[in-house]
Amino acid sequence: MSEFDVIVIGGGPAGSHAALSTASAGLRVALFDEHDGDFGPTDPAGVRDVLADDLVSGTVTRFMSHRVWGVTGAYRIDAVGPEGAVHCTARALIVATGSTVRIVPFEGWTLPGVISLETAATEIRSQGSLQGRSTLVAGCGPWLAAAAAETIEHGGRVSAIVDLADGAEWSRALRATAGHQNLRAQSLRWRRAIRRSGTPWLDRCHVIHAERAGEGLRATLARCDAAGRALDASPTTVSADCIVVGHGSIPATEITGLLHARHRYSREAGGWIAVADELGRTSRALLYVAGDVTGTTGTDAAATQGALVGLACALDLDAAAAAPLRGRIDAARRSVRRCVGVRSAMAALMAPWSARVDGIAAGTIICRCEAVSRAELDAACDAGARDMNQLKAWTRCGMGSCQGRFCGDIAGELLMRRTGAPSREMVGRFTPRMPLRPVTLDALTGSFGYDDIPIPAAAPL
Repeated sequence: MSEFDVIVIGGGPAGSHAALSTASAGLRVALFDEHDGDFGPTDPAGVRDVLADDLVSGTVTRFMSHRVWGVTGAYRIDAVGPEGAVHCTARALIVATGSTVRIVPFEGWTLPGVISLETAATEIRSQGSLQGRSTLVAGCGPWLAAAAAETIEHGGRVSAIVDLADGAEWSRALRATAGHQNLRAQSLRWRRAIRRSGTPWLDRCHVIHAERAGEGLRATLARCDAAGRALDASPTTVSADCIVVGHGSIPATEITGLLHARHRYSREAGGWIAVADELGRTSRALLYVAGDVTGTTGTDAAATQGALVGLACALDLDAAAAAPLRGRIDAARRSVRRCVGVRSAMAALMAPWSARVDGIAAGTIICRCEAVSRAELDAACDAGARDMNQLKAWTRCGMGSCQGRFCGDIAGELLMRRTGAPSREMVGRFTPRMPLRPVTLDALTGSFGYDDIPIPAAAPL
């Protein structure tokens, strides 16, 4: 069992900067991440290279390609990596687990070839391209442009971008990036790549149906209003080999939920978030949050907030270092505040998804792990289910391997609307449980034979 002062879970921009700033105060820090340390194709290469060099040369103990499946109240971390099981403890825990792409279900969204923006980013990063010769990108939020541009720049063809937002909203978002040169340059690069390719950008539009068409897919599209409600009586169709979908992001708060930190539902932030102060301190002592898990959007904002939270954690653990740390914390706090405008603009781009829930057909699958349809969820609500865990017990929605990370947000929206509850807080959320991620038994036990099994001495007669 390894012991540290601080454990950071999540190796993206927020987690990496939190680990570096905490370690810079002389504390022993461990950083866990499921991936190998590459943030993905939408993050600037220079940022990735500098952070990787700093982490390698610094005093942070890195556990890359390690899946954290258990966290206890004593801040014990159980994970599985390439060499087997790893167990660590720490005095403090920083959760920077990012977010999950939301998909508002439509008929056919479970077909092979229909993937999330998150999956698309992973495929581009690992393979340099997406499946098939053509891609349809649909949903809302800034990552639509990222997915389309990256596909084009890697030699792929984008049939169309189907966006719930409109050009005016994108213009406002772009203006908000004026003081953030990296983000603005990245956004402009995406837009130029899309314009040069001649890819149609269909605003105020969404996918209502997908089906197999020969060896590819055919998507049925409909116009919508500013809230995402369907308007078109005569929908159109677009063919593609792959459909990439994303309706914003959901903060990944399973760990803070498991540790019983206080949470609230924020539609602007994307879902349930841990209640925290400006320095990332939650309601639980020495438990902190940073980055997209708080609803922060974008690499720059997440990195800046991560650095601030790491310094705050160091301050709380080492009162003797208070004087030099307070100056750095004040500077980091000012940097975080400069990102507020960008965060609000990005949230506005992802706002139109909620009204799309009303248009989900009765037979559409909501929980793909357990194949639970909207009709089954509605029937459970009509039979008396009034909170999320009751809905889960009656329908098995959220009992699959993802534990509700992909279906929980939509199920909660349906439950609230069907029962007439005044808020999402009234219907609650699925209770997080361990294991937080699927793990195989042999990964936990390792290799052993019968001779390795301890046999207790016989009890006296």
